[in-house]
This record gives sequence, C-alpha cells and structure tokens, in this order.
Amino acid sequence: HTLPKLDYAYDALQPHISRKIMELHHSKHHQAYVDGLNAAEEAYAKAATPKEQIKLQSALKFNGGGHITHSLFWKNLAPQSQGGSELKFSPL
Repeated sequence: HTLPKLDYAYDALQPHISRKIMELHHSKHHQAYVDGLNAAEEAYAKAATPKEQIKLQSALKFNGGGHITHSLFWKNLAPQSQGGSELKFSPL
C-alpha cells in the first residue's frame, strides 16, 4: 500500500485547514497507517500458525481502516478553486 497523492497542494485549503496541519496529517499521520498496514500484512504472510495470524487481526483492522478512511477523507476535500465550497445536490 502507498500513501495516495493529493489532488491539491497542502496550502490549498487555507484558511480553513493550514498547510502545516495538512502536511502533518497526510505525510506523517496517514503515512503511519500505510506503514503499519504494510508491516501487518508482511507479518501475516509470514505467520506460521493460525494463532499468530489471529494476533495480527487487530493491527490489520486498525491500520487498514485508518488507511481507507483517510484515503476517502482526502478525496472528499477540495479547495474552493475546484468547487470545494459548492453544495452538490443529487438523488441518493
């Protein structure tokens, strides 16, 4: 798994979200989930017993969930220049 590239610059959401917060949250916080997921998957593949695999399930869920939700989070943000301030209505 890899850290997804953002469709906008770290400073594109200012003044609502600062460049520093965006950079920290994306390059450090989200990267930690990616690294944790990759490590857990590697350990799972090397696990010799079902018991060892079961012990890794919480790390897989935690880091996999963090990676997925953050990836969705970035896709749901957009700077005003890309329509980020517009409400879009459509049928569910």
